[in-house]
Amino acid sequence: MESHVKTHQKEHHHEDTPPDPVALSKYSKRVELKTLLEGGASLVGKRVVVGGWVKSSRAVKKDSLSPPPPPEVFVPPPSSGGSQASPTPSVSCTEIINSKMNIFRKLFDVLSGGGKTYHIFDKHDLAGGHKATSPPEYIIHSQISDGSSVSTLQVIVDSVLSNVPATQLMALGTCIVAEGVLRQPLAASSKHVIELEAVKLLHVGTVDPDKYPLSKKQLPLHTLRDLSHFRPRTTMVGSVTRVHSALTLASHTFFQHNGFQYVQVPVITTAGVGEMFRVTTLLGETDDKDEKKHVDEKDGFSVDTVKAAVKEKTRLIDHLKRSDSNREAVVAVAAHDLKKTSDLEMRQKPKAAAATLIKPEKIDFSKDFFGCETYLTVSGRFHLESYASALGKVYTFGPRFTADKIDDTRHLAETWNVETEIAFSELDDAMECADEFFKFLCKYLLENRHEDVKFISKRVDKTITTRLEATASNSILRFSYTEAISLLQKATTRTFETKPDWGIALTEEHLSYLTDEIYKGCVIIHSYPKEVKPFYTRLNDDKQTVAAFDLVVPKVGVVITGSQNEERFEIMDARISEYGLETKEKYEWYLDLRRHGTVKNSGISLRMEHMLLFATGLPDIKDTVPFPRSWGKANN
Repeated sequence: MESHVKTHQKEHHHEDTPPDPVALSKYSKRVELKTLLEGGASLVGKRVVVGGWVKSSRAVKKDSLSPPPPPEVFVPPPSSGGSQASPTPSVSCTEIINSKMNIFRKLFDVLSGGGKTYHIFDKHDLAGGHKATSPPEYIIHSQISDGSSVSTLQVIVDSVLSNVPATQLMALGTCIVAEGVLRQPLAASSKHVIELEAVKLLHVGTVDPDKYPLSKKQLPLHTLRDLSHFRPRTTMVGSVTRVHSALTLASHTFFQHNGFQYVQVPVITTAGVGEMFRVTTLLGETDDKDEKKHVDEKDGFSVDTVKAAVKEKTRLIDHLKRSDSNREAVVAVAAHDLKKTSDLEMRQKPKAAAATLIKPEKIDFSKDFFGCETYLTVSGRFHLESYASALGKVYTFGPRFTADKIDDTRHLAETWNVETEIAFSELDDAMECADEFFKFLCKYLLENRHEDVKFISKRVDKTITTRLEATASNSILRFSYTEAISLLQKATTRTFETKPDWGIALTEEHLSYLTDEIYKGCVIIHSYPKEVKPFYTRLNDDKQTVAAFDLVVPKVGVVITGSQNEERFEIMDARISEYGLETKEKYEWYLDLRRHGTVKNSGISLRMEHMLLFATGLPDIKDTVPFPRSWGKANN
């Protein structure tokens, strides 16, 4: 008895205690779906607010939820005489079995949440229910995603809760904010552990299905590039974005944990190498007073004169229209003026085209915004050296730009690089840093983005997980450029477009052969010829090679580059001249670092988009960034 009282008191106390609230999304009055999906069945009974975009839907008409009563079957009374034959039943055994099976089918449909689905709604439902008769009521089962997870949450909504037609509520891309109670799915066969039964709709952001570009059918990645403002709503791009975010966080975590200081370096610079984007405000400006007056001496007309003539002709046409003059006169005048206007445009077009071919030497950059020539930076390591000379170990993460006119699966005009500079270090130190950093990123993804990696592997490359695990645990082989050339020259099963002679820059086909066919894994190639690496890399004792390296991975190519930089003033000064950098004064500040307190230093640069290619197996680099910029393409 006492035990029963204690149990009753305990139960009564439990009933009075409010359940623990589910953690809300920070800065939002809703619960992220990831929180619910990870909590699973333990959250059943909780009342929460969720929000997301519809991935798929189905509707069940309310009147189909109740199964029809079972048919009456005549069962004969038992016979009074054991030896007497039983009377023949009025319903055959086959009919009885069929009727029972129909009942079980309908019952199974109800329990599974299936019921009868209606893909085509009544006309008044499609029109918004403006008829006098009320539209049919549906129970809508929608899979929604809020981007916090690969998985979706099923939300059960009664159509009477919404002031929009069921078809709009179910449309792909519709945004729904719903308040409801979490429950276990009614169907035992459901793939969902938990679902939400909505009691209130707080917001419905409808879409126009005729204009909404996404569809339930999986669209090819190259098609989605033209829909860069909508493609994050696809599961694939969402997963890639979360992997990208994880790599960014992992990069900061690695360097902060290893004593590096984060530094922001400028995007606009006065120095650099390679094909660079120029930054200027002088395009289209000229000091020619005659040009400012828009006078063409050769053709003998001015824009102002033409404008006045057009105005006069317009007045004349209006007068002809109001008069009794025939229509042919109006047409003749209009045709004559149209021909003159076309001739004028044809004469102006060559001048307009020429304006886009202004040669830099003809521009007075002292009158430009910055008072000198400026570019979008190719590398941040120049400016990082300044801070490494004071703080020891520094890193940065930012956009880098190259103006190479190349449009293939491995090139972008705008990329993001993680770059470091380490004082008191040499080439081996930089290679060790690159090795550990790269492995850390692989391990971080396996531990923190397992769900996304698993999903991407199913869609893109089934070897992703195995490749990441092998990279994170195995050592990365290192060998020199000279050894690489020797291996390539010994290849008997492969013919290269570019002959592998010593002194050439290794091409994608060379690197692919080494990583995919010879070593079947990541490698580090170091000690390149001085002609194929930047002028600031340290000259080796052989005077032919420099202290530079590349970390090369299968299927992608170079992911990390690095070098020990030249700290000796005389050699650096000579290298600048050797490279034919005409405006040597632009590098005086860089030489100052060698003049005053010089120190051995090295650094690395990770190409984030190429790292994403390795981590996801995606075939094209344009699918690794939200809004890709490449030669001839800058959508959005």
